[in-house]
Amino acid sequence: MIGDVGGCAAHLAAALEHLDAAGGDTVVIQVGDLVDRGPDSTGVLDLVQPRIDASPRRWIQLAGNHEAQYTGGTTFWPERLDDRDAERLRRWWLRDRMHVAAAVRTAAGEDLLVTHAGLTPAAWHDLGAPVTAATAADLLNTRPEPLLWQDRGPLWAEHVAASWLEAHEPMPFSQVHGHSSIVDHQRRGWRCAERVRQRSTVDWDARHTTTRISGARIIGVDPKHGRSGAPAWSPLLLPDAELL
Repeated sequence: MIGDVGGCAAHLAAALEHLDAAGGDTVVIQVGDLVDRGPDSTGVLDLVQPRIDASPRRWIQLAGNHEAQYTGGTTFWPERLDDRDAERLRRWWLRDRMHVAAAVRTAAGEDLLVTHAGLTPAAWHDLGAPVTAATAADLLNTRPEPLLWQDRGPLWAEHVAASWLEAHEPMPFSQVHGHSSIVDHQRRGWRCAERVRQRSTVDWDARHTTTRISGARIIGVDPKHGRSGAPAWSPLLLPDAELL
């Protein structure tokens, strides 16, 4: 799984080179926010386009809030994509080449819901409280409105781990998300409540965080590339996982 890219084409290219070198039937899930902030959004889309075209079951592209600006969501980023790139995102969305969610089962049998920003308890209840990650992904991929565009929705949610701790009910499945982080990777410091920190671990080199809640996990994969890209980061690798 590849976290937010944010216009850093060179960083995405380097990650793809390593994944391609591994060979096999690797499936990539990219959690959204391909564009904006970094120096080369067009370059990022040019890297992704042939992979989506060649094998959409091996490149699962999720929408982030930055892509959503061009597919029906609120415009918020001041630097607009050029018309060609904006149209490309709209085309992916309309042709179901860009999704809201995916579900994965690890080799150990753990089911993971993958979204851009995470699924909060409130959004989970809005979906009808699905008990499996696969059902939640299917429901999210119907693009439910207005949930899709709301602050608590899967493109915009913040403080997902804290929201599940406050809910006092078990999280029904594990999750992977981008969009936000419970740490400041650059300063190697925490940006979350103490009760979240007590349940969390960080891979500082890969720029992944893991929070354990009621027997499940929330894994954050946003490397926070910023304007110029993180000095070191890695995709989240799940050997022998199965796309549900």
